Amino acid sequence: MDRIKITEQRLQEIYGELKTPVVNTNPDFDNILHSFLMGDVWSYGNLTDRQRMLVTITAMTATKNQNALPVQVEAAMNMGLTPVEITEIFHQIAPYIGFPDAMKGLVTVNQVFVQKAIQLPLPSQSTTTEENRSARGLQVQKDIFGEDNINKMQTAALERQKHIQEYLSAFCFGDTYTRDGLNLQDREMLTMVVLACLGGCEPQLKGHIQGNINIGNSKETLLGALTQCIPFIGFPRTLNAVSCLNEVVPEKQ
Repeated sequence: MDRIKITEQRLQEIYGELKTPVVNTNPDFDNILHSFLMGDVWSYGNLTDRQRMLVTITAMTATKNQNALPVQVEAAMNMGLTPVEITEIFHQIAPYIGFPDAMKGLVTVNQVFVQKAIQLPLPSQSTTTEENRSARGLQVQKDIFGEDNINKMQTAALERQKHIQEYLSAFCFGDTYTRDGLNLQDREMLTMVVLACLGGCEPQLKGHIQGNINIGNSKETLLGALTQCIPFIGFPRTLNAVSCLNEVVPEKQ
């Protein structure tokens, strides 16, 4: 099947009758966009359709394109993602993009849920208490990055800055990574994606690339996730992220 036929088939499967705002006014732009997204990018790599939609919604939100989320949420649900899985994306990326942008995304997503008669609020996915969130988060950090690495990072923190490490353990990992709804591999992949989308976070991006490898996400999966981001973040940030990936996990000759 050629690229154009693949594009037409995937558009129907994923987006149905949904159209872009420029389909009639700028048909060349619309055709190039969809042929690249569906015919090229969507055909690359080993990601499942579910993973591709997780990455797409993450990239849209991280690049402040929340206005495009309704179409992506509709598509994600067409692909079988549950409201809980979609909502958990925003919990996962909030520590990296900040609460305001994550909340804008959630508000938009909730509007789609209401239109589909999905009852809100959804069941809580929290698994921690006020008493154990810090300890649980610290353990997740150690599980992902290694106990020695986390101990060294905390020991190296300046005395007046140790609270930031404490927040990192309790909030970023305790309140977030321990939640149900997405598994650890999903969450760590989305963290890598959001850091790639933001740009300028290369030290953290390299750390989370290694974290992904440590918990079983392959280089092929990570490259597929970064490739899926190209239509939404462009080539410069994607190439910078791929460079980080190659530095952490060199290509086999």
